[in-house]
Amino acid sequence: MRKQRKRNVFDELGFSQAKADVLTMKAELHSKIVRRARYFKQRELQRILHESQPRISDLMRGKIAKFSLDTLIKYAQALDMRPEIRTYEPVAAMTRARAARASA
Repeated sequence: MRKQRKRNVFDELGFSQAKADVLTMKAELHSKIVRRARYFKQRELQRILHESQPRISDLMRGKIAKFSLDTLIKYAQALDMRPEIRTYEPVAAMTRARAARASA
């Protein structure tokens, strides 16, 4: 039985799997950055993130489309967060690899 990938809002909106995955990563990272950034005043964030006040406002108001994944990663690092991307091998591929090793 093949396990299906969990669908999200971006899948439902018709984005390709690759685009939906990137948008999901951006949304999750943005959410965590905003949660952390709430401890700072906007002027402090300007200094920490090296950005203008309008740019900080866009970040805090959820205008995710204005920020690349790279930029969000840099912001997270500047806020002493440790962003990482994890990948998982499909279960079927792992099973085939184990079977090939066992028969060799």
